[in-house]
Parts: sequence; structure tokens; C-alpha cells
Amino acid sequence: MESQNFKGNNWSARKVDPIYIVSVKDGSSIVDALTDFIKSQNIQAGEVTGIGAVDEATLRFFKPSDKKYVDKTFKEQMEVTQISGNISEIEGKPTLHLHITLGREDYTALAGHLLDAKIRGAGEFIFYPLNTRVVKVKNEEVGINFYDFEK
Repeated sequence: MESQNFKGNNWSARKVDPIYIVSVKDGSSIVDALTDFIKSQNIQAGEVTGIGAVDEATLRFFKPSDKKYVDKTFKEQMEVTQISGNISEIEGKPTLHLHITLGREDYTALAGHLLDAKIRGAGEFIFYPLNTRVVKVKNEEVGINFYDFEK
């Protein structure tokens, strides 16, 4: 088992065979740090999972009836019980699509599409890259991006 270590903007990582273990620095934007990571490692497709803690998160909810997004920001200390998502290319750029479940101090949970969040504590992620390129294109009829395997 061969491993290599890497550092980037607000993240550090270890690659073990094809898989990466990534730590995001306290106080950092999850989306900014992980986008920098996938760009630096030229990951064009794959899966990501993660856990940690944040003190601010902006979630997004899509309303198909009017093709609009509703964003809401929560500013409190929360446990990241699960982040899951994928990596694809949108308009020529590597892009993360992340969903998150957050545990609040009263043990209730928030969940949704993650627009961004700020780490307050740990941010621990595992990336499973796929040796391919996957493109998403906006479907105007529905109002969201879908995989386009012809591209």
C-alpha cells in the first residue's frame, strides 16, 4: 500500500492507492477547500463522504413547481453527521454536488443541498475518484443539472 501526502488552500490530504483522505482546516469554507482539492488532484468524477463540525451552513432547497432555489443560512455550532456527494464537470469546471445532514445542540437535524459551510472543529472527508470524466448539463424543462453521458 503506497501513500503520498499533499497540501493545498486550507486542506491537507493523504492518497492511499486511488483513495484520498482529506482534512479541511478549522475556520475554512468546505466548498472552497474541497474545490481547490479536486482541482489540484485533477479529479473529474467520483464520490465524496465526510463528517465534522461547523458553525455556519447555508443549505439550498429546490422547488420544482417554480424551478427556484430557496437558500437558508444557519449560524450555530452543529455536528456534520454526514456529507455525501459527487464530482462532475459543469460548464467546463470541476464541480462538487454535496448534500449534508447537520445535528443541532437540541439533537434535531437539518438536511439539504450544501451551498457552503464553515468548519468549526474538524472536517474529515474521503474521496473515491473514478477514472472517467462526467459532464452535467442544465435541463431547462426541469431547472436543474443532469448527467449527459453523450458529452
